[in-house]
Amino acid sequence: MAVLPILHLTLLPLIIYQATFFASAAVVDPTLGFTLVSLDNSNLVIQKPYNVPVNQRYNFTNGVHQFWIYPTDKSFKIDSNTQPRTEIRISKHEYTSGIWQFEGYGYVPSGTSGVCIMQVFGGSSSATTSQLRVYDGSLTYYKSPHVLSQNIYNRWFRVNAIHDVDANNVKIYIDGVLKRDGVGCGAGTHYFKFGVYAQNDSSNCMESRWKDIKVFKK
Repeated sequence: MAVLPILHLTLLPLIIYQATFFASAAVVDPTLGFTLVSLDNSNLVIQKPYNVPVNQRYNFTNGVHQFWIYPTDKSFKIDSNTQPRTEIRISKHEYTSGIWQFEGYGYVPSGTSGVCIMQVFGGSSSATTSQLRVYDGSLTYYKSPHVLSQNIYNRWFRVNAIHDVDANNVKIYIDGVLKRDGVGCGAGTHYFKFGVYAQNDSSNCMESRWKDIKVFKK
């Protein structure tokens, strides 16, 4: 007769944990309450190795931006010592205050590793406030042990990055699920970028694809 109460007490913490886990993993629309910002081609500035034509590192077909880079490529300008990149910088929507949000659908083919595929540029303690990187099929926040999503190769995933400048806070949603909620890197002139930007331990070729790019603000 005493087994059932003991079993109940044993299972209760597990039930509470599962309920908390599933509640925290709820899918939401992070854009609710935000206002859509108008974007056109003039806002999309392509940065690529300075010594090659755009079409050798970038393609846009049927609404999909395709970027690729090699670790031996040059920087995006002759006087820069940064790593090679092929990225789009969202221009004319730089900001220094308020709450801004990037939304887009990303795709990373298998084999791509050691690369930043999306970033919030600008900060006081770092050149960037946020970076989403890919290492061996996992999407990470910078090169921390904080894995945002595993097994991202060869599938489309939704990215929402919300930057609250005044609160110095960055939230990252993947497929509508909050994966990171933490401090940024301070004030600065900020803007969004997406594509491929080589980092440490880069693969022989780095590629990402993006579609349905939007910017929101409050």
